[in-house]
Amino acid sequence: MSLYDEGHTIAGWTGVAVTAVGGSVAGVGVCVSSGALVSVGLVIVALAALVTWVLHLTGWGKPPGVRPREEWGMRVRDPHARGGHPECLGCRLAGRGRGRAGALSVAGPTVVGDGTGMEVRGAAVVGAGARADVGRRAS
Repeated sequence: MSLYDEGHTIAGWTGVAVTAVGGSVAGVGVCVSSGALVSVGLVIVALAALVTWVLHLTGWGKPPGVRPREEWGMRVRDPHARGGHPECLGCRLAGRGRGRAGALSVAGPTVVGDGTGMEVRGAAVVGAGARADVGRRAS
């Protein structure tokens, strides 16, 4: 079994089932030369995408990436869905999981070059820009 556990969710299986119905209706429409049936089938396929997205946002989907093994069950609801998943396109489209714009910080310990070939450890270069004299002494 894959570490990523792809598609083992209520949202995934529901989306596949509704898409299969829409594809079947569109296929029958092609076979009987009915533009109305083809259109209805394509509308059902579009609704499948919306149903899957709503189920994902309510916690019945999964975030991208690796989940712990205890969350692999299909009936396990995602407790973090309300806040959004950082790398999830569906959550970003819903306005969730976006990175908060805040101060840029450099996690320590850091190594920053000062332009002279010397390196400075533990330097804080937060918002200093081009005027920062990191590691240089006034001469």
